[in-house]
Amino acid sequence: MIYSTATVPVNPEGETKLTRGQVWKGLELKARDARLFLPPGLCTRCDVVEESATHFVREATIAGSDIREIITLDPQSKVTFFQATGPREGTIINELFEDEAGALHLKFYCYVGLRGKEPDGTEEQAEQTQFDSDKGYKSALMSTLKRTRGLLAEGRL
Repeated sequence: MIYSTATVPVNPEGETKLTRGQVWKGLELKARDARLFLPPGLCTRCDVVEESATHFVREATIAGSDIREIITLDPQSKVTFFQATGPREGTIINELFEDEAGALHLKFYCYVGLRGKEPDGTEEQAEQTQFDSDKGYKSALMSTLKRTRGLLAEGRL
């Protein structure tokens, strides 16, 4: 199994300040349509195919893999992605929180395995290394905040 976590400040010095509500709108929008947040061509399809009072189901094609995720929203706080089908199985969470000084942070954490692969095998170890690298989920969090600022500037949030 792969456990990875990364946390970034939402409002580092020099960046346009985002409120919790603005970041939340970005996270919810990303959960519903990842295409707006991923590099062009990486996500070629992203559709909400079911919706209820407690969750929605998203089907997407990301990096050539078809994925079905059950997504729950804890308003203003947490988005949880349950990997129902696709190359991974497990849970991915994006969470907003304030530190002891009141500064807003965005945290990613996941506990996933690779479907059909040996637990803790070479493929999972390689993915663990990638998740934990500078190009892993810390980079994805920073990209999400950058895109949220862009959508805000465009008046789309």
